Amino acid sequence: MFKYSFDSLVYFGEDVEKSIERVAKFGYDAIELVGEPDAYDTKRVRNLVSDYGITVGSICSIYNAERDLAHPDPNKRRQAIDYVKRVADMSAEVECPVMIVAPTSNGKTASLTDFDDEVKWAIEGIREGAEYAAKLNVNLCIEAWNRYETYMLNRLDQAMDMWKEVNLPNVGIMGDLFHMNIEEDNIAEAIRKSRDALIHIHFADSNRKAPGLGHIDFVPALQALKDIDYKGHITFEILPAAADPFGVMKKGGGLEFFDDYTKKSIDHIKSLEKSLFANTK
Repeated sequence: MFKYSFDSLVYFGEDVEKSIERVAKFGYDAIELVGEPDAYDTKRVRNLVSDYGITVGSICSIYNAERDLAHPDPNKRRQAIDYVKRVADMSAEVECPVMIVAPTSNGKTASLTDFDDEVKWAIEGIREGAEYAAKLNVNLCIEAWNRYETYMLNRLDQAMDMWKEVNLPNVGIMGDLFHMNIEEDNIAEAIRKSRDALIHIHFADSNRKAPGLGHIDFVPALQALKDIDYKGHITFEILPAAADPFGVMKKGGGLEFFDDYTKKSIDHIKSLEKSLFANTK
């Protein structure tokens, strides 16, 4: 049976206790925290997840123009590597085993210099961050985004290529069905081909709403995860359908993404899981 988590990035502006309380209430096993170390009292987080009977399953790191492992400016690359290390520290402090890493900043859709050089810098940065994280028993997973959010990694096979180049035991890759729905020829086959590296996954429907509210067929993806004996969490990362989803929330919109969609997400996928495992003893 699968384990479930919810990305607290969705709960924009909310105190972490309320977020932890919500996911626990709706039957989740874990919560994914936002990779902003200064935003958390990690001792308080440890106590809260213990009190509510869940764990911190992963950290959703945030890669912006100031955190770009592939930037031509070595000072900016160093700033990004330092950020990776700070998130690794945060992960260890909240007893979280997995943190997301991206090779370049979100929203950067063209290289600033030679593409091969940028890939080389990204690999070097991920490797240095992972070597530091390994001492803390923290794993890194490389994420691919769709073509409208990045030029570097768009599919799981590309993430696999980078994973092979990094070549460290505490580094894997992750999938995100919202991005995969845009970029992969076959979501289930992409998951199966990533068997050796896939350690984390995000679920959202085609419109980035809760699963069941768009057009993705989640059964083949769940079957593929079952086939590869996936051990990580299925983590829901859903957001309002806007170029600036957090701007929507700042204006008081997107309220359905709190209780309503948190419940709908796990209920829908668990109902599919029940059918999938019906004949499994």
